[in-house]
Amino acid sequence: MRRLPPLTAIEAFVQVARLGSIKAASEELSLSSPALSRRIQTLESFMGRPLFERGHQSIRLNEDGEELMELVGAPIEALADAIETLTSRDHVMRLRLGVPSLFASQRLIPHFPELRKLHPTLHIDLDTAAHALTRLGDGIDCAIALSGTLDPSLYGVRIYRDNIYTVGARRLVQGPHAIIRPEQVAEMTVLIHRELEDTFSAWREAVGLPDLEPAAIDYYDSGQLMLEAAAQGLGIAFLHQNLLSDYGDERLVRMFADVEVRSPYSYWFACRPRALDLQPVRLFRDWLVDLYDNV
Repeated sequence: MRRLPPLTAIEAFVQVARLGSIKAASEELSLSSPALSRRIQTLESFMGRPLFERGHQSIRLNEDGEELMELVGAPIEALADAIETLTSRDHVMRLRLGVPSLFASQRLIPHFPELRKLHPTLHIDLDTAAHALTRLGDGIDCAIALSGTLDPSLYGVRIYRDNIYTVGARRLVQGPHAIIRPEQVAEMTVLIHRELEDTFSAWREAVGLPDLEPAAIDYYDSGQLMLEAAAQGLGIAFLHQNLLSDYGDERLVRMFADVEVRSPYSYWFACRPRALDLQPVRLFRDWLVDLYDNV
């Protein structure tokens, strides 16, 4: 059999040729730019000729590169399809999903029996570690992430957007000194999730008090801990509606219930565009979007 260049080098060549950018191709393949450049150089060395014309901040196929792309582009796609078909037929399909633990327990796992009936061979490994979006392609295939916006280099679908609730100890709304007007928040400590800092700003804008400053702001990295702190009277928590509705603690009450505030953050399904070539990613994406279209 004739000697061939490394498949990883051909894959790198095809991605750079399609995207016209070392940076974009390296993100697609979850490689550093130097690592991807070395793969291109390996292929060029094997071919004995350059395949790209390189500018200061640009790269494009030269004549030899265009000819090679015409010859290998379609076969590489066919090879990927063949491997996917063979590995998914009557075999377990495994998806590595990054997801916040609270969303997984409240909004995802309860629906997994339906998913299993629909796709019996699809199995999902859940990764609840932080910064899922930055780890796409590096240990996880796709993610459900809470964010205001998504990096435009990612593929994303908004699946869920919540309201902001103000939550405090029940005793705060009782008695002669009850906290019942938004401006009274200036006398209180505000509890905010560290990754959702804009919730308080959005609430201030919604109640028409954009310059309101509380007595203090305490930051937490756990919604459950925020609720426990609020129940103990340590402050007023600004968090998403679903957390309170699923918490069910009689010590807590929603404050300023007549104010409806949309969160500046949404739950997104996100992956690198190249991950959509994977059947488990597509199946899960379609199921998730359909699920939240009907919630």
